[in-house]
Amino acid sequence: MGKNLHFFSHFTEVEVFFYPLTLLFIIFVAMGRIVAIDYGHKRTGLAVTDALKIIAGGLVTLPGNQIIPFLKEYIQKENVELFLLGEPRQMNYQPSENMQKVDQFKKKLQKSIPQIELKMVDERFTSVLAHRAMLDGGLKKKERRNKELVDELSAVIMLQSYLESIRK
Repeated sequence: MGKNLHFFSHFTEVEVFFYPLTLLFIIFVAMGRIVAIDYGHKRTGLAVTDALKIIAGGLVTLPGNQIIPFLKEYIQKENVELFLLGEPRQMNYQPSENMQKVDQFKKKLQKSIPQIELKMVDERFTSVLAHRAMLDGGLKKKERRNKELVDELSAVIMLQSYLESIRK
């Protein structure tokens, strides 16, 4: 019997069949999700990846003051390994007027949930792209005015862009 097959000779056929599936399950469960945060003082859009970090999807839009309690509860149910926080910058890369509020939120989040890494990512154009996606998706004008949906879509776009950048 070959060297590689000798390892499996100690197992029954059923065990040999389920061994790779068990490994995949362990890897799947161990993988953490990424949560993107498009922070706004009034409203904050959240997006999340699937466990394999392939697809970004909208999670929820909440008032800014409810984000940290929501995330604390969310990480009790889901394995999250990274928070992405949108960094508001102007076209010339200078901080926008919302940067001070985002920095304050960042400090609160790091203090409240220190066990999860936090990265800042460029959020420029996400709102424009969210509006474009809504228009291309055939949403009616009234639906496109839904600011909660725009914030959530902005977080999805930010997260999907990040996923594409780490795959390169």
